[in-house]
Amino acid sequence: MDLERLLGRPGLAGVDEVGRGPLAGPVVAAAVILDPRAPIDGLRDSKKLNASRRESLADMIRDRAVAWAIGVCSPGEIDRINILQASLLAMRRAVEALEVSPELALVDGNRCPELSVPSRPVVRGDSLVPAISAASIIAKVYRDGLMRDLDSCHPGYGLADHKGYPTPVHLDALQRLGPSACHRTSFAPVRRALEARQGCFDLLGL
Repeated sequence: MDLERLLGRPGLAGVDEVGRGPLAGPVVAAAVILDPRAPIDGLRDSKKLNASRRESLADMIRDRAVAWAIGVCSPGEIDRINILQASLLAMRRAVEALEVSPELALVDGNRCPELSVPSRPVVRGDSLVPAISAASIIAKVYRDGLMRDLDSCHPGYGLADHKGYPTPVHLDALQRLGPSACHRTSFAPVRRALEARQGCFDLLGL
């Protein structure tokens, strides 16, 4: 694949997802069609940016892009179809939600979801393709906001801080509180916490 040639095509959408590794919350994808007449400096993988810079760039992307959209897969969907398929589904939903249909979608990683438009995977695309970097930023900022909201609904886990990732604080809270409705029960640490809690209930005859 001649990446430079593809980057020069009009109507190019970048697609990326965030949230495959957390124990709680949804997986979120974004699709972005940048406007070559309104370039944005500083686009890069969202993981390489601090929170304030991501927020600033997300504002610019939403303001200047030809189109952008979000796709989400809930914890329940993740548990039903597995995290890989949920990630692909979230990306498909993001592309399908674009108000402008892209001529080509470049997807971060080594595989693409089934789309109604031509698509190509790009390994390390969030570092190589500006539109994918933009999608990474939009998805990360959106998901972080969702996790802050979930923290208000499910206090005690620290979701606003670790965003659902398996930090020591999160794992400790799982043992103390048991899983919440926003946890992914198909993920081993959550499943173990659920089984341990059920075992305690069984001992108590509850």
